Amino acid sequence: MASQSAASKRQQELQLQYSNYKSTLQQLAQKIGDIEQETEEHKLVLETLAPLPKDRTCFRLINGVLVERTVGDVVPALETTSEGLKKVLEGLVKDYKKKQEEMETWKAKNNVQVVR
Repeated sequence: MASQSAASKRQQELQLQYSNYKSTLQQLAQKIGDIEQETEEHKLVLETLAPLPKDRTCFRLINGVLVERTVGDVVPALETTSEGLKKVLEGLVKDYKKKQEEMETWKAKNNVQVVR
């Protein structure tokens, strides 16, 4: 009887750890998707502003406030932000792969097989 409860407890612990890994991977994937979408939006805006004269008026939404600027002011800021987003994206992808490898190692170590 004691060995059954120990095995049951072990199984519950493994299920909890597996759920934690899956949850973490899902959160990272969601963040990656959000950043990819934002990067695409920045790219589209930069492509739209590229042919325009630098002194043309444009509007930029900053923290919910619409501000009037010139294309010459906005483009460098957007390029900087876009580069920052790309670096963050690279870091998140590395984190995702690392966590995925960690999960696979854990599954192999604990002889975990996913039943669907």
